Amino acid sequence: MRGLLALLALACAQPAMAQEPALAERTRQSGLPLDPVRAGMTLPHLALGFTVDPATRSIAGSADYTVTVDAPQREVAFDLDPRFAIDGISVDGQALPPSAWRNPDGLLRITLPRSMPAGGTAQVGIRWHGAPHVAARAPWDGGMTWARTPDGQPWIASAIQGEGCDLLWPCLDHPAKRVALLDLAIRVPDGLVAAANGTLVEETHANGWATWRWRARQPNAYGVTLQIGAYLLAEASYRSAYGNIIPVQYWHLPGDKPDDVARLLAETQRYLRFFEEVVGPYPFADEKVGLAETPHLGMEHQTINAYGNGYKLAPEGYDWLAQHEFGHEWFANQMTNATDGEMWLHEGFDSYMQPLYLLWQGSEVAYNAALWDQRKRILNRVPLVPADPAATGNYLDEEAGWGNDIYYKGSWIAHTLRGLIGDVAFRQVLRRLVYDRDDPQPGNFVPVRRSSEDLARIVGEVTGADHRWFFDTYLRQAALPRLVAERDGTRLLLRWDSGAARPFAMPVEVRVGDPLTGAVRTVPMPGGRGSVDLGAADIPYRLDPAARILRDDPAITAWQAQEDAAR
Repeated sequence: MRGLLALLALACAQPAMAQEPALAERTRQSGLPLDPVRAGMTLPHLALGFTVDPATRSIAGSADYTVTVDAPQREVAFDLDPRFAIDGISVDGQALPPSAWRNPDGLLRITLPRSMPAGGTAQVGIRWHGAPHVAARAPWDGGMTWARTPDGQPWIASAIQGEGCDLLWPCLDHPAKRVALLDLAIRVPDGLVAAANGTLVEETHANGWATWRWRARQPNAYGVTLQIGAYLLAEASYRSAYGNIIPVQYWHLPGDKPDDVARLLAETQRYLRFFEEVVGPYPFADEKVGLAETPHLGMEHQTINAYGNGYKLAPEGYDWLAQHEFGHEWFANQMTNATDGEMWLHEGFDSYMQPLYLLWQGSEVAYNAALWDQRKRILNRVPLVPADPAATGNYLDEEAGWGNDIYYKGSWIAHTLRGLIGDVAFRQVLRRLVYDRDDPQPGNFVPVRRSSEDLARIVGEVTGADHRWFFDTYLRQAALPRLVAERDGTRLLLRWDSGAARPFAMPVEVRVGDPLTGAVRTVPMPGGRGSVDLGAADIPYRLDPAARILRDDPAITAWQAQEDAAR
């Protein structure tokens, strides 16, 4: 993402309050390895409630969990920012003494009044309150944004991708631990709307407060959100390619131009059609397609994407931010990375959907231009997938880690894979990756968790060939493969230098003769080597003329060094 609305957030923010404490180290991280207690817990249901007070920038919360365990347990545990005060905890309706829980470091441990047997179920209720962490630079920094609209109304949003759900409520902060069914109640001062995940069940008003009740199935934990403002609702109905009707709803500020609102609604339906044709059915058609205007740039909240791009169009005539966040409904909310170290599966495939969308609209030039813009931003500082995918460490650091590689390098890996296996096989890979089946239809799939190993396996199943050499080279080392070419009389000898354990067997297209009109030949590269007869010792040639392969490019490396030196 790009910082288009950072200044807006600062301009609209309320006056700064007293400096808040720094995040606990555990809370600052998300997706940490599961200990045996949390690994053994399953969450069939959560009734989650918030009272959000803009005047004090505070929340009071309640979480009523149904918990099952797969082994005998004497305690349960949840991730929760230790800044919050615990008001009370109960198990099966029995209030526990304060000595039964402890949360010194961000892991709330609760001693049960009696042991739970394997397969046992308990109702665990937790009440808490406090001032949640404020995002310094949402959405890149997680937390709450307390802002005001141009006419002075409270405008509040949460974004918690990097740090996780424990910034706001007690949860299992790991992609493996989705709640099966979420009932979410958000209480706000009258005049404000709380747009949230899933389907709106009820709106009630009492004593100057409004409560908005939502129900969502299997939400991605970081995709659960509080998006609050004096919103108006614009909506449409979309008939999908599969025959079902999907509500499309957009909560926007009252001062927005009607033409802008109408255009975004129409664009969103066009994005829907694209993803249906290229990937498959919208995963949450039984709930809604949703957007809410936010005081930060955007985030892929499940069925209620945060949108803060100010209706700005890219030169290609579309809203890149809305399209990108919407794509995460497939690549994040339906298909979720198995661990945070596999985040490229979210961002890389979704970033590739933008050039592919431009191609789908009919412009090969725009497709190539968008890819070239991404290519210049690939840094190759660290492997895209760490040796231990659960230990991201500084991989998210913009200066020393991935930077934007999970977006742009991931996109180019998808582009290269599509060129290698062909469009038909690529789309079949996407369907299996996202839906775990070749024939997805509304209602016949559930959210899935994926790793890079899963992707390699699926590519092998679809193509009937082992492509682990492809993923070893692109994912498990930082440097890109280097294509070496040498003449030997009339023959051109080609060799891939990749440094990976398996030889990089990527076929190479070579344009022979005239650089503009010469014939293009495909050179097989078994074992990472191949050759082609040029017909003459001095005939010109061009390697990979259509830029189908992500590979080392000394010109880009030199340009990046030049740009760094100029900063």
